[in-house]
Amino acid sequence: MTNQTIMLGGGLRQDCDAISVMKAGTLRFSKPNKYWVESSQKRYTPCVEDTVLGIVVDSKADNFLIDIKGPVLAFLPVLAFEGGTRRNIPKFEVGTLLYLRVVKANFGMNPELSCTDASGKAAEFGPLKDGYMFETSTGLSRKLLSSPTCPVLEALGKKLSFEIAVGLNGRVWVNAATPDTIVVVANAIMNSESLSGAQQIIMVEHLLKNIQ
Repeated sequence: MTNQTIMLGGGLRQDCDAISVMKAGTLRFSKPNKYWVESSQKRYTPCVEDTVLGIVVDSKADNFLIDIKGPVLAFLPVLAFEGGTRRNIPKFEVGTLLYLRVVKANFGMNPELSCTDASGKAAEFGPLKDGYMFETSTGLSRKLLSSPTCPVLEALGKKLSFEIAVGLNGRVWVNAATPDTIVVVANAIMNSESLSGAQQIIMVEHLLKNIQ
């Protein structure tokens, strides 16, 4: 790999010419060049380009302070929005749930967040209104975002209509037309972590019988 540039994700650190593993888990690779160590844990370690669900805990003149389940609070600059200027600074109440992207994550410093994609567009980022947010392990969050689609989400999507946002920090938001649908989707996801793909499909069918 002498002539290649690689991206190091969570659980890996560069020490001069060597790469060290920082936690136990499974080494993963995604094209074209990203490596990380995948493990299931409650506490989240921020990594650049992660998508996360954050909760506003305070607002300052230049930043919002955001809880992302990490070791320290993250900050979201008031201009880190599509077309952000001093004239159109958004107002978020304490407790507002936001879908965000991690743009800086240096050891010993508060992570920096953004409500835009790499090209500066809002894309899917921003406040998540209504619905229900629940917490999972970071391992389950990665499974839900994997490709091909996670079996539990594929089985639910064939029968139910709902919106979902998954943060790599172990938070999931679900919204649907009825509370019953939200409860079924949330329960199915939380039940799925220790099940095989076939078991997930059977479990979803069982839950759906209860609301029909």
